Amino acid sequence: MAAADATLASTIEPTIATPDIFGKMGQKLLLVAGIAAVVAVMVVFWLWSQKPDYRVLFSNFADKDGGAIVAELDKLNIPYKFSEGGSAIMIPAEQVHQVRLKLAAQGLPKGGNIGFELLENQKFGVSQFVEQVNFQRGLEGELERSIQSISAVQAARIHLAIPKPSVFVREQQYPTASVLLNLHNGRRLDGQQVGAVVHLVASSVPNLSADHVTVVDQNGNLLSDNANKAKQNGLDPEQMAYVENMQSNIARRVESIITPIVGAKNVHAEASAEIDFSNTEQANESYKPNSKPEDMAVRSAQNHESQNSSGSNGAVPGAVSNQPPGESTAPVTTPAAQGGDENAPAAAPPAPPQNTQKDTTTNYELDKTISYVQQAKGGVKRLHVAVVVNHIPVVDSTGKTTYRALNTAEKQQVSDLAMQAMGFNRERGDTISVVNTPFISEAQEKLVEPPLWKDPVMIEYGKDALRFLAGVIVLMMIYKKLLKPLASKLTGADKKQLAMVAGAPALPGAEGTTEEDALVTLSGETPALPGAASSSALNATLEAAKLVAKENPRMVANVVSNWTSAEK
Repeated sequence: MAAADATLASTIEPTIATPDIFGKMGQKLLLVAGIAAVVAVMVVFWLWSQKPDYRVLFSNFADKDGGAIVAELDKLNIPYKFSEGGSAIMIPAEQVHQVRLKLAAQGLPKGGNIGFELLENQKFGVSQFVEQVNFQRGLEGELERSIQSISAVQAARIHLAIPKPSVFVREQQYPTASVLLNLHNGRRLDGQQVGAVVHLVASSVPNLSADHVTVVDQNGNLLSDNANKAKQNGLDPEQMAYVENMQSNIARRVESIITPIVGAKNVHAEASAEIDFSNTEQANESYKPNSKPEDMAVRSAQNHESQNSSGSNGAVPGAVSNQPPGESTAPVTTPAAQGGDENAPAAAPPAPPQNTQKDTTTNYELDKTISYVQQAKGGVKRLHVAVVVNHIPVVDSTGKTTYRALNTAEKQQVSDLAMQAMGFNRERGDTISVVNTPFISEAQEKLVEPPLWKDPVMIEYGKDALRFLAGVIVLMMIYKKLLKPLASKLTGADKKQLAMVAGAPALPGAEGTTEEDALVTLSGETPALPGAASSSALNATLEAAKLVAKENPRMVANVVSNWTSAEK
């Protein structure tokens, strides 16, 4: 037995003296590399699964503002990326609002509009022309900011053409303005809003008329021309909205008063209103019939009286009366009266006749009425209402539902209620029509639900599941193909070789063989076999020991160490 131990020791000793150091180191390095690969795969998988959702921070910004925003994001250590077209900066969704507030505190983005702050940095000694240009740029920027505050406007550009003032009236030119509006997607401006933009610009520039302001959108549509045409044609948007609102209110009132009788969704009403938007002003002056003279009030009275003495020419006016008087034939001295005294006075000539004329004028007060009537816009000229009523449902004793038409009394009741609700006026020419007919039920369109593989929610769930499954598969492959073989080579023993060292081939029960069993076998504690069997068994043990020492020097070193400790 001692000879066998010596032979085994001599066989194992050279193998132990020169172990496969480099092979062992390479296996350790492979094991470390495999563990590092597993950790890397797990980190990549975690980052992939936790990929942040990027949202738009700012879009459609100027290049100068974009550079300032990116520089500020770098200072804040906030990850960002650009959209496909490069027109938007995107950051993680949970930081969008916070970053917007921080950038707004620093005045970013400025939007490319320079207002009157341009005049704050005026250099000393600039020319008058430069001052005028800077003032015009500042005015354009302020107007752009004002117009961009409109909800439908995304960006605005304004060009002002302000001519140089002249002292000659004939050569004086008036300023003009051009406005380019970039509207949000799906938004538009109505005529009233376009008119507001025009008047805003016209009121901000001296001597600028609203007719000299042109408004264009980003598609090249002339908006100001449409507003002027609508105004010239009398299509006032406010008036149209007023008519539509009145018609809808009348129809709603009619439906609400009839619904309790026939049930919900069993009545429909439509109204048509003729509205008078003309502005009329009328003045009337009327007089009452004259009353009795004694009851009338005297306003003024005038009396005129004249007397005229009748002479030789007092005849009726004519050719004779217009001739001059002839020569006098009367004696110079008047003869004495017959039988009288010559000294007696002469008799007086007869007095000529007198004409008296009296005129009396009396003015009485007249009854007069003056009235001014001004009719406001929006007066109703006529109303037309159409009402359609469904047949009334009737449920019999068996629970079956049938429908019947309205009788004459019920139809008249519906008509009277509708007339009261609409404010019917026969003298104005209003009309109403009530029709009772069964409604045709609308075929309900069946919404086809998309399959699961087209459902967006399920698609997202599927993507997450695929990510998780891909990570698990990669980890399993690394474990089976790399980690498990390396671990078995570095820490485990070849159980088949241990069984051969024990003196028996690999048997089904050899899986339980350990290093302690091999130690017992190599130490000589195995019972010796008689005769030739013992010799062949010893040779097999030596070959097995050589193979073990070559393949697994670590185990042999452990066996030798156990031997040494046992002898001590």
